[in-house]
Amino acid sequence: MAKPPAAPPTATPPMLRRVNAGKVLGVLTRARVMTGTGLIEATGLTRATVHAVCNDLISMGWVVEHDPGRNDASVGRPSRRFEFNSRAGYVLGIDIGAARTTVLVSDLRGETIAKAGQSVAGAQSPGERTEIVHETIVEALAAAEIANDQVLAAGVGVAAPVDRDGNILVDDEFWRRFDAGLATRLTDLHGWPVLLENDANLAALGEHWLGVGRNVADLAVLLAGERFGSGLMDSGRLLHGSRGGAGEMVYLKLVEGVGDTHGIARMAREQGAAAVADPAVGTALRELAGDRPVTAELVFAAAEAGDAVALSILQHVAGRTARVVATLGILFNPELVVLGGAVAEAAQALLPDIEKHLAGFTSTPPRVAVSSLGEAIVSVGAVRHALNYVEHQALDLQLSCRPE
Repeated sequence: MAKPPAAPPTATPPMLRRVNAGKVLGVLTRARVMTGTGLIEATGLTRATVHAVCNDLISMGWVVEHDPGRNDASVGRPSRRFEFNSRAGYVLGIDIGAARTTVLVSDLRGETIAKAGQSVAGAQSPGERTEIVHETIVEALAAAEIANDQVLAAGVGVAAPVDRDGNILVDDEFWRRFDAGLATRLTDLHGWPVLLENDANLAALGEHWLGVGRNVADLAVLLAGERFGSGLMDSGRLLHGSRGGAGEMVYLKLVEGVGDTHGIARMAREQGAAAVADPAVGTALRELAGDRPVTAELVFAAAEAGDAVALSILQHVAGRTARVVATLGILFNPELVVLGGAVAEAAQALLPDIEKHLAGFTSTPPRVAVSSLGEAIVSVGAVRHALNYVEHQALDLQLSCRPE
């Protein structure tokens, strides 16, 4: 004889109080100063419950109460006024690139308090890279004038696939450079949760939060500097794949007319250097470069000045980039593809040619835009990643600012 289904667990007063606290805190994090009446309307809770929960949140340090406000025409007791304490703690957004690490310190509304950066190009081992990251964190905290125990979480972007549990995929030699027990080491040094994520995924989070992809549910962000990498959002959620490899672009080696994962900066630089090295090629790049190595920035500058060789290089780069964008459009059907990373601002010059080529590759081309976040796109996304963690775990976190 089949057993009857078990009755659902009975909600206890502490459980209900916690749920109600989560509702109120969720509303306050998205607002500025709110009255008790406003919170009642936003949450559907009773006045007594709202005030009791706000008292709890004040004692925990998450909420501050302002002097009661009174409208000249009002009568009776003035309304209590509450605000989320955005300085209850801080988060870090860390971008660990192949050549440089950047650390942003942010309050709990995402406002940047301080920034620091250092080169990691000379690091000979993962351990050396981790030590440079630690030094950069210390520098950023000093610039922000906040103590280590005021940090609630750190989001960290690495140029390697990261699964949903924060584990780095190490099947590739390049990816192994980032797997040095980084999260464990930084947690041991500082004591906070360290949340690893793929850099392109964080770029997508940042773009969806504060960039031109704000509130676009189906979004692809293409980091296009030295190597192409993409972060994908489907219905507003990051797409990871079974081992964190969604968005990895090694498949480009199989795409006709592309053949590798070289990004916009690398293509422009290498083709520009080849043109300068050929004495038969007349180009203003040679004079612009002088004794310096040719850079992507020089190629874009020469093209802007009308140099025919530089313009030809950028047309070729745009054609290849359009093929890359087309594959994302066909495979994942995003509404928008955003070009991001260090070359984002310069890439604006490529958009007309990219859009022209796209129409010939797919009947449903996505919109293409250039990120407004520039080189900060990954670190901004890392801040958002850390804020998501704090908002989800808030009632379990101990704040150093908690009132005595």
